[in-house]
Amino acid sequence: MAAQMKDDHNLICESSQTGTDCKCDKKHFSCQGTAFSGDGTSVRSSWNELPVHSYVKIAIIGGLFVYLFYGEIESIVGQWITDSSWSHGFLIPLFSLYFIDQAKGEILNLRPRPNYLGLLFMILGILFYFFNVVSPSGYGYFRPTSMIAILGAIVLFLGGWGLIKYTWLPITYLVFAVPLPTRYYFSLTMPMQRLAAQVTAFLLNIVSGMRAEVNGVVISGEYLGQKLDPPLNVAEACSGMRLLMAFLALGVAMAYLHYRPVWQRIVLLASTIPIAIFCNIVRVTTTGFIYIMVNPKYAQGIYHDMLGLAMLPLAFGLYGLLAWFMSSLFVEQDESITEDVVIRRQK
Repeated sequence: MAAQMKDDHNLICESSQTGTDCKCDKKHFSCQGTAFSGDGTSVRSSWNELPVHSYVKIAIIGGLFVYLFYGEIESIVGQWITDSSWSHGFLIPLFSLYFIDQAKGEILNLRPRPNYLGLLFMILGILFYFFNVVSPSGYGYFRPTSMIAILGAIVLFLGGWGLIKYTWLPITYLVFAVPLPTRYYFSLTMPMQRLAAQVTAFLLNIVSGMRAEVNGVVISGEYLGQKLDPPLNVAEACSGMRLLMAFLALGVAMAYLHYRPVWQRIVLLASTIPIAIFCNIVRVTTTGFIYIMVNPKYAQGIYHDMLGLAMLPLAFGLYGLLAWFMSSLFVEQDESITEDVVIRRQK
């Protein structure tokens, strides 16, 4: 039956309009519960339809990959557990798998064409990884990132550029799960701490009877003649780096999952940084007012953590508002929709 369908695709499409079991669209047709492409080959729509040898191949390659980089993977996961700034790392691989599942229709029906350029990249990547392991001048951050690059090279080698087309983002997305080196992490957090402290002090000075000044990341001053003791310290946890990294990763996911023009995706992605910084300033400022005008105990411990969690809905609300604004203000015209023009000749 499949051979007959392959010989006369147009006839099958016409038969679908006469009440038979066949259904047809632009690229695929199905008869008696089996879907076929335009050339008569069956179309897969579920991961369960992959042959067993494909799963065996994936298991072997995945096992070798984990065995080779077990120490690196264990170190990264350990930092997710011990450092709350990187606890979002557990979600990153799940998002990557979800991205892949969204393109399963294309991936399952792709004809793999191995590319030996991927083999070359894989060998170079492995050599570069071990150079950073054994060399005293090796750079620690290049080890996990080169591991991700090697994963991309393996996909290129086995599936070719066609498979890379649908997996490059899920693979690259794993970079968000790699903790930044301590030196660079602190070099980024310190300016954010100072910015939050300066804005908070400026807003505190607006309040009548309050005088605040900043020394680095420490806010000191007095309220109604009573000196602020001890001064308010904008600690590393209040830098907003944790919110920034998590929100940046989720911003990429949201920009990818919701179909919209490329320029809108770029704007949404770029907006994650100022939104995260703004929300952290709101957090620090609110903490400052609570610390001075209410009670210092409500600006510490569990109350401080709850206020930090409250910034996530605010950040996503601003992000969603921006997305809604662009979608409402700029309406993309569908060029595929054409109007029928009827010309009548006057008699």
